[in-house]
Amino acid sequence: MKYLSCRIINKALSRLVWIGFLIFIWVSVVLLGDFSPLVLPSPSLVAKALYSGFSEGLLGKQILISLALVFAGMTIGTLIAMALLFLAVFSRMGESLVTTLTAIFHPLAGIALLPVVILWFGTGALSIIFIIIHSVVWPMVTNLVAGYRSIPEPYRIVGRNYELTRFGTFLKITVPGSLPYILAGLKISWARAWRALISAEMIFGAVFGSGGVGWFIFSKRVFMDTPGMFAGIVVVVIIGILIEDLFFGIIENRTIRKWGMSI
Repeated sequence: MKYLSCRIINKALSRLVWIGFLIFIWVSVVLLGDFSPLVLPSPSLVAKALYSGFSEGLLGKQILISLALVFAGMTIGTLIAMALLFLAVFSRMGESLVTTLTAIFHPLAGIALLPVVILWFGTGALSIIFIIIHSVVWPMVTNLVAGYRSIPEPYRIVGRNYELTRFGTFLKITVPGSLPYILAGLKISWARAWRALISAEMIFGAVFGSGGVGWFIFSKRVFMDTPGMFAGIVVVVIIGILIEDLFFGIIENRTIRKWGMSI
């Protein structure tokens, strides 16, 4: 436990050092280049815009909306990916179908589906969730199938010896044996889902009244509030780092690395 805590603390300190270095470069460029705040605002102006956004209460609400949307999309997308894995594991025809669907849809950018999504679902929250699901399912399926194929054959033999049902084998052999790949798939899916969410919010506009972080950035651009626009970008980056380091980092340290299952 102490080792894991030290590892997390060291990683956080390393992040802070590099972030401080990047901020130093940012300040240096602003001072030496004498840029207009409309082109490149200073970190102090961005910090004031952040404080203003949170003090007014709007930015905090928009962050919650964005997180709720991405959580809903990731949950549904992960369940669909697990269902596709189950289909691929226990049927040759199912495996052929899943690999074909992955080959078709994985390279297909969510932005290319926007005309169809708008036609089917309009420009509300449902459209954003659909784009997130599309961004989550295919990288997740790719990692899950790779994880299943990497499971040692003795694991499967053990399952047959215990006369496990197909569903029992899936839960007790396939899922635990693929755990490193499942986590890797979740991390990739989270990154793609978060990017898709911000892009979709910029295009679809305000949902649930105030919109999310993507709409915050877009609205600041429309009104030429460059410090506010940069503040929204900083929020996107900070949330991405926190989810990556705190949520996935802690899970990985307490399971994958602890059990010696790193890939």
